[in-house]
Amino acid sequence: MKEGERPLIVNILGTEYEISFKSEETDERLKDIAGYCNSYTKKIVIDKIGVEKYEFDFKDAFAKETLRHEIVHAFLSESGLKFDGNVWNGSWAKNEEMVDWIAIQFPKILKAFQETDCL
Repeated sequence: MKEGERPLIVNILGTEYEISFKSEETDERLKDIAGYCNSYTKKIVIDKIGVEKYEFDFKDAFAKETLRHEIVHAFLSESGLKFDGNVWNGSWAKNEEMVDWIAIQFPKILKAFQETDCL
């Protein structure tokens, strides 16, 4: 998807989230980040220009991983896990390392589930 194209819609536990690809110039929240998920507006935004400026050969894979990462944030949020009353400085569900782990490992987990026919 290119910047300015019609956004994608994804169903996250019964809630529709709009996915769009923008640049820092059109969305100032993208400064210094590759994407974000806003659970209040139900929008996921990926910095398409930011992904393209990286100097490596895995831009498409990075963009997909970033999108998976933000979708994981959406699932955790829609599950009611965006707030955690037991932590004073933020919910465990917003922990970037944990969300990254899920986003990075999910394709491998899905493959293992498919290979063992346990879905």
